[in-house]
Amino acid sequence: MKKQQVYIWIKNNLFAQCILCLGSNPHPDTQLCGGCEADLPWQQACCQRCALPLPHPAQQCGRCLNAPPPFSHALAPLIYRFPVDSLIPAFKYHGQTSIGRLLGQLLAEAAADWLQQDITPCPDLLLPVPMHRKRQAQRGYNQACELARDIARRTQLRCRPELLERTRSTLPQQGLDAKARRQNLRGAFSCPRPEHLQGKHLALIDDVMTTGVTLSEASQTLLKAGAASVQVWCVARTP
Repeated sequence: MKKQQVYIWIKNNLFAQCILCLGSNPHPDTQLCGGCEADLPWQQACCQRCALPLPHPAQQCGRCLNAPPPFSHALAPLIYRFPVDSLIPAFKYHGQTSIGRLLGQLLAEAAADWLQQDITPCPDLLLPVPMHRKRQAQRGYNQACELARDIARRTQLRCRPELLERTRSTLPQQGLDAKARRQNLRGAFSCPRPEHLQGKHLALIDDVMTTGVTLSEASQTLLKAGAASVQVWCVARTP
């Protein structure tokens, strides 16, 4: 057996552990064992418009009926509960790239199932929610962009992060109520190449949807630039 083959066998068989329980025999793509993957807080029923968890499936929740968001549909396969509420911050703030690959795999699998149901048009492009350049320089990466690129590799969809920019530095959204979030983000996004968006169906990629204000503001910017439709793909949705 060649040295490279030996190395791959050792890596996959001797050191492979589930990233949650540290048990053996995790799936090679997700690095989760079957039990931990089954125990994740999967969405069972939700609003198709904003992915809000609901007791029963519905095309739109009461909030979306009263004030429809600019995006047409939302996909969020997980609820933002333990252990997802620990996994996402570890990836987002602490550079745990292996967790990012796990989240990207879970979202890509959910997106593939979603598209097979013909609920919404297949997106022409994937666009990650951008960070302001100063904040991205401080963090070193944009977690939404990492997710979008991973999904693009797994689904063969095109990722075009340069088509949506965050032109204004804003306060962190954490701790702000919905009204303050809207004011904080008003006019924060722009489309530097609107000609590439004309008539396109787009999927906005982010890690978590909380109030949906960030995704609504970004979607509105894309629609004004000429996009035909915008749907939202997030790893998780807060209840």
